Amino acid sequence: MKMKWLVPLALVLLLVVSACGSKPENNASGGNNGSTGTENSGSETPKDSKKYKVSISQIVEHPSLDATREGFLAALKDAGFVDGDNLTVDFNTAQGDQTNNGSIAQKIAGAKADLALGIATPSAQAIVQAYVNAGNKGPVLFAAVTDPLDAKLVTNLDAPGGNVTGASDTNPEAIVQLMDFIAANFPNVKNVGMVINKGETNAVVMAKNAEQALAKHNIKLVQAAVTNTSEVKQAGESLVGKVDAMFIALDNTVVAAVESLLQIAKDNDIPFFSSDRDTVEKGAFATVGFKYYDHGYQVGEMAAEILKGKNPAEMKVTVPDKLDLILNMKAAADQGITVTDEMKAGVKDPANNIIE
Repeated sequence: MKMKWLVPLALVLLLVVSACGSKPENNASGGNNGSTGTENSGSETPKDSKKYKVSISQIVEHPSLDATREGFLAALKDAGFVDGDNLTVDFNTAQGDQTNNGSIAQKIAGAKADLALGIATPSAQAIVQAYVNAGNKGPVLFAAVTDPLDAKLVTNLDAPGGNVTGASDTNPEAIVQLMDFIAANFPNVKNVGMVINKGETNAVVMAKNAEQALAKHNIKLVQAAVTNTSEVKQAGESLVGKVDAMFIALDNTVVAAVESLLQIAKDNDIPFFSSDRDTVEKGAFATVGFKYYDHGYQVGEMAAEILKGKNPAEMKVTVPDKLDLILNMKAAADQGITVTDEMKAGVKDPANNIIE
């Protein structure tokens, strides 16, 4: 008699278990591809149906600035602001021309986008000035700016207080660490050559920091000035025979033509140091730095917060805080450098920052 009700009961239980087990499949068909729904819990898609517009001005296209822009847009996408969907991105490059830079800034100020981004000091300065002239009080962010105070973008890094904020791409300690590395590991270096556009505030600030750091080791910084990219190669050649190593700052004019300097360093066995990881990946030997993609991503996160309603006046200007020594082994061979165990010991994350 017991078997007569046990069989139907077993069938009922089987149906209940099957129904419960089908729920994840139904959720997956909703578009999360089997995710638990927790990976992006802090980056929810904006709940309104508004279409947003972000205008970007970039002084010139080169790897560091391009990576900054890519990181910026990636952060916006992760926060639910997707280019071509609920976001329109108006990207402009001045190609290193200050006249173009000013015209782009005026166009952006007149367009009154939901947010404007200036990548590099000249672009950020031009946008801020154009906004002031046009009476546009919309939010402005900056990235790849060495000294926001000296550039007069903000008056206080911790409390900007206006419609402008962003992220500096340099920590003064990075240059000090790099110059100390040169002094400690290259005892024959007495003069370090630097090609520089003195019209770029960021480059001048970094040159001063480098000069002061080298002076503590009785090493001289020898500068060769340029005004545009076409002069970079000749300026680099003028340093051959006068210097024992070369260094470049976050100088957009120089970085845009850095290949010519890297070739000079290779042809003459001159150790070459830079202020950014991207140039090390291209052929400089070493830097103390970070990834510009991460820098841009940080600014993109700030942009997402602003688009969601946060006041830029309350958002402190940030600086890179994860510095590491970055070495390029192939560049070392090209420039006649013997990489010692002591040099490698200075790299905190050798898996990512010793480039083979």
